[in-house]
Amino acid sequence: MGLMDNLKAKLAPAKGKVSDFAQRHEEQVQHGLDRAAKAVDKRTKGKYSDKIQTGTGKAKGAMDRLAHKGDDTATGRGTPPPDSPPPTP
Repeated sequence: MGLMDNLKAKLAPAKGKVSDFAQRHEEQVQHGLDRAAKAVDKRTKGKYSDKIQTGTGKAKGAMDRLAHKGDDTATGRGTPPPDSPPPTP
């Protein structure tokens, strides 16, 4: 068994706990990410605004995937429902 296999085996229980936390506290985590991004942007005087926003977006995306791991649309395996009904001919 390789190093990565050992690591995956040891971290598997933690992934379940993190996913459960993300599901229960998704709104607070999103709010915390926004506050942290705003604080860092203020400290850097807007110099790295675009990079901060990109990183925040990626972090929010990762949290969404963790929070909705049982949802097939979050993993990309399913097709999301349409926004509106298809037009009738």
